[in-house]
Amino acid sequence: MRLFVGINFPKKQRVKMHRVAGALRDHDLPIRWVEPEDFHVTLKSLGQVRREQLSDVTAALERVASGTRPFYTQIRGFGAFPTVRRPDEIWLGVEACPEMRCLKQDLEWSLGDVGFTSASRSFHPHITLGRARNEGGAGAFRNLDQIFSELDFDELVKVGAIDLIRSHVSKRGPRYSVVSSITLRKK
Repeated sequence: MRLFVGINFPKKQRVKMHRVAGALRDHDLPIRWVEPEDFHVTLKSLGQVRREQLSDVTAALERVASGTRPFYTQIRGFGAFPTVRRPDEIWLGVEACPEMRCLKQDLEWSLGDVGFTSASRSFHPHITLGRARNEGGAGAFRNLDQIFSELDFDELVKVGAIDLIRSHVSKRGPRYSVVSSITLRKK
């Protein structure tokens, strides 16, 4: 099964994100939009994981969670990877606060101890709102930077758990289901 470690958000916050991103959906952009129930921040992609590895992965996540206090992070700003002119992905930004960076690094180390390789690229936490379809020609995203500048979402959110999430790939795009949710330590 294809797994990753992520942060999910309460329904109320996902609905707000989806509502604000409606201005993007109102434009005729060649984007396959992500459903709000699938909004999340990916902390660590694990790739294909065998069932017999699940207990080691869960134990690694529990070690990290037991040493991490709940924290707040800011969600704001819209953008695109790799560029706003030729995006593959449209996203809502998530502040890489020190607590988030420490959580990410602790996950890398703990999961490295059970056989998963460390990420080699920079960590840019974000919530994917949509993925570009191949049907957009030159200029399909010409005014995207202007649209981004007109959107306003700025909310402080509490991170109180990390989730082990399974990715189900289909022709309509990926769908996600939580395998296990591990609460960050209380005090």
